[in-house]
Amino acid sequence: MAENDNQDDLAAAWAAALDGQGADAKAGGGNADDKLAAEWAAALASDEQGAVQQEKAQAALRPQAMDAQFKDMTDIAKAPRPDGHRRELDFILDIPLDVSAELGRTRLLINELLQLGQGSVVELNKLAGEPLEVFVNGKLVARGEAVVINEKFGVRLTDIISPIERVKQLA
Repeated sequence: MAENDNQDDLAAAWAAALDGQGADAKAGGGNADDKLAAEWAAALASDEQGAVQQEKAQAALRPQAMDAQFKDMTDIAKAPRPDGHRRELDFILDIPLDVSAELGRTRLLINELLQLGQGSVVELNKLAGEPLEVFVNGKLVARGEAVVINEKFGVRLTDIISPIERVKQLA
């Protein structure tokens, strides 16, 4: 509100100054400063009128505004479904994931790769007895050891990566 009063005072001062110089302007034919001052006074008066109209419009809308009321849905969300299924993770259970186990890594030149044949040995960066790394969608999630079950290889998990470590890997 104080800003509007200041604008009123400023507009009144410009108008008074223009009125006092009006006779001089008429006698001397006027100058560019008088015209500029008149434009500023008109602009300030128009801004003041716009601000008053906007304030009236907002005052008319205030009684219509209400606080939002939301129903507490916690009990409904925790209640078991009629078909007996769990709610929490149902929507992600059918998402396919790529799971891989890595014995180790190495780098080869194309020449070395082309010379590999049956019975060739490729040296990896891990020592015998070190744990395998288990990746899900390319992210390390666990470590384990190789096992053979029914003539198939498998991995016995010995260490699950903590959620904090997994988040650090994302950065």
